[in-house]
Amino acid sequence: MKSSKIISAAVALAFMGGLSSCNLYKKYELPQDNAIVNDYRKALEARQDSTSLPYLGWKQVFTDPQLQSLIQTALDNNKDLKNAMLNVDIARAQLKGAKLSYFPSLSINPNGGTASYGGSHMNWTYTIPAALNWEIDAFGKILNRKRGAQVGVEMAEDYAAAARSQIVCGVASTYYALVLLNQQLDLTNRTATIWKDQVESMKLMKDAGMVNAAGVAQSEANYYSILASIPDLEQQIRLTQNTLSLLLNTYPQEWQVTSDLNFDIPSQLVEGMPITYLAARPDVAAAERNMASAYYSVNSARANFYPSLMISAQGGFTNLLGSIISNPGKWFVQLAGSLAIPIFSRGQNIATLEAAKANQQIALNNFEYSVLNAAAEVSDAMIKYNKNAEKKVQLEKQIQSLEQSVAYTQELLTFNQSTTYLEVLTARSQLLQAQLAGLACWHDKATALIALYQAAGGGR
Repeated sequence: MKSSKIISAAVALAFMGGLSSCNLYKKYELPQDNAIVNDYRKALEARQDSTSLPYLGWKQVFTDPQLQSLIQTALDNNKDLKNAMLNVDIARAQLKGAKLSYFPSLSINPNGGTASYGGSHMNWTYTIPAALNWEIDAFGKILNRKRGAQVGVEMAEDYAAAARSQIVCGVASTYYALVLLNQQLDLTNRTATIWKDQVESMKLMKDAGMVNAAGVAQSEANYYSILASIPDLEQQIRLTQNTLSLLLNTYPQEWQVTSDLNFDIPSQLVEGMPITYLAARPDVAAAERNMASAYYSVNSARANFYPSLMISAQGGFTNLLGSIISNPGKWFVQLAGSLAIPIFSRGQNIATLEAAKANQQIALNNFEYSVLNAAAEVSDAMIKYNKNAEKKVQLEKQIQSLEQSVAYTQELLTFNQSTTYLEVLTARSQLLQAQLAGLACWHDKATALIALYQAAGGGR
């Protein structure tokens, strides 16, 4: 009877205290009266178009079959992604533990013994108790821990999505770098062959008295300069192959890449920066989850000011009743309730709450920066893609003009008209530089597409 009265009184006190602490049960909501947060809220409320760039799968953006095969291999084998997924499993296990805190804990601790004094008869005593302890969540302590653990799962999933995006973009970036190097090597080899023929032509023209020895020597010097650049390119190709092998979690080997340089950005991309791009970024979502986690940490710190209500029960079977040994044993039951009210720890609880509030403000500041950074990265990638597309058109025109210039100057020199070997060498050098610039521009355009895909959410 006394135990039931204690429990009733404790529950009543908890209920009365709960009336003044109902805000501890409130779910996290995005802060109000903040311009950047309001932009993000609009992004969340906007209808998600599955055909827009942030929601396109990587196979829809990177359509090269060889690249697709390599990306899939990396996603299957990459250790960083596997670790990120294991972190998700850890967070889910922690959430499960937080949910189980709502339930009572039950333990059984059998014990027994015997004693003999002065040769007396040995009497065995034993107790088989079962203890049950249950914390009543009258002030949201367990609730906020559970909600914080749920946010932890979502954050781990965001980090895993970010890791997946980084792997996809990392493989694509390395792949296109390898394509560029192969194209540069092919162009350099073809140019070396042309220059070799040019050297032979210059020697014949010298024998015919059309050019002097200086022209032949200059032509040979340019030829050897081109040959000297080939080992550097071959070295870079091998190093890039090794980088790609590491991304695919395998030993260094040679990977085949495309020779087709034609690709276009998905038609869904439009000018400007759609607001929904902000909500698709996993790092922005993780920053927003961090605000939620900080909010629940503040609630937990506030809950420390309120009492803790515990209900405990013990029951079992024993033959030791006080100082009397009874055989057979008897059943016993004990029931109790306790209410722990913090008094002398108030100063420490205040300090904990202040620290939690400061962390909440830090989380808000970091979130604001992540949104602004996301907007800047999307804008940068769009500008780079569009401007490199414009630049490529002009470089193609330049290459056509220089090809004509080389043909004209070579023809004039051959027929010993008003030109010199220096003009021929200059025209060929300019053509090679323009061709290399065209390949670099192509690579910059591909890199901008990769950056835009990742900045827009990475196939969220």
